[in-house]
Amino acid sequence: MQLQLFKTLWGHSGSLLEAADQAVAAGFAGLEGNADVSQKHRNELQSALQTRSLHYIQEIVTAGGYVPRRLATVDEHVADVERQLQLGRSLDPQWVTIIGGCDAWTLEQSVHFFGEAREIAARMNIGCSFETHRSRSFFNPWTTLDILQRLPELKLTCDFSHWVVVLERQLDDDWDAVSEVAKHAQHIHARVGYDQGPQVPHPAASEYADALASHQRYWETIWSIQRDKGNAFTTMTPEFGPDGYLHTVPFSRLPVANLWEINAWMGKTEREHYQTWQDSNQALTVV
Repeated sequence: MQLQLFKTLWGHSGSLLEAADQAVAAGFAGLEGNADVSQKHRNELQSALQTRSLHYIQEIVTAGGYVPRRLATVDEHVADVERQLQLGRSLDPQWVTIIGGCDAWTLEQSVHFFGEAREIAARMNIGCSFETHRSRSFFNPWTTLDILQRLPELKLTCDFSHWVVVLERQLDDDWDAVSEVAKHAQHIHARVGYDQGPQVPHPAASEYADALASHQRYWETIWSIQRDKGNAFTTMTPEFGPDGYLHTVPFSRLPVANLWEINAWMGKTEREHYQTWQDSNQALTVV
């Protein structure tokens, strides 16, 4: 099984060609980002992907920004999925990750949304997964497991950093939930959360070594399940981002670290981590 890394366009301030060149230089396989943009922007993204021979993962956000409009209906969320799937078709996404639903919904509302969204993607012959994200239906493990019991065919984009801050703890004591959710994992967002936040200031910092190690255990669980299923590859997007996620110095608001350097470090570290994990498993198989 091969690890494919993707560069997130979230927080990228340069041109799309510059983003593509950064991805290539870092050994990433592609870009991940939203297609709900101007036609000019989509054309530039398509050109950058094609000229640099990169894959694409489309990101869909329903009913507003990363935090949905509180009073948006289930049908509005569903319509957003269909509309954005249509927008992204010309970019030929390898996969679509959907940030959808609302944390205030009932179980029935969430089940209705995910069922409808999955059927729309299936009719369009587009693979999709749904992200574990704060403010959304999959904002904690227990609600997620309840929905998965009703819709066991759903695939997930696992970003465990959201759950860490919602639960105010790492998930090592909730391993039953991690193991069950990992069975549905299609894609990983590699951001390291800590008890009081979804993003550590820098994952290389020694004071956050335990948080990094915990997240790496979650990701290894996903890799093990995907390997046993016979997957040819596993995908991961280092997804440290802006918008209050990246820590800043008080008063000056200067960022404490360079966002791309953090994500490039995360990618390099996880490539090495994946190789170590793979070598370890091969050694156990030989024995």
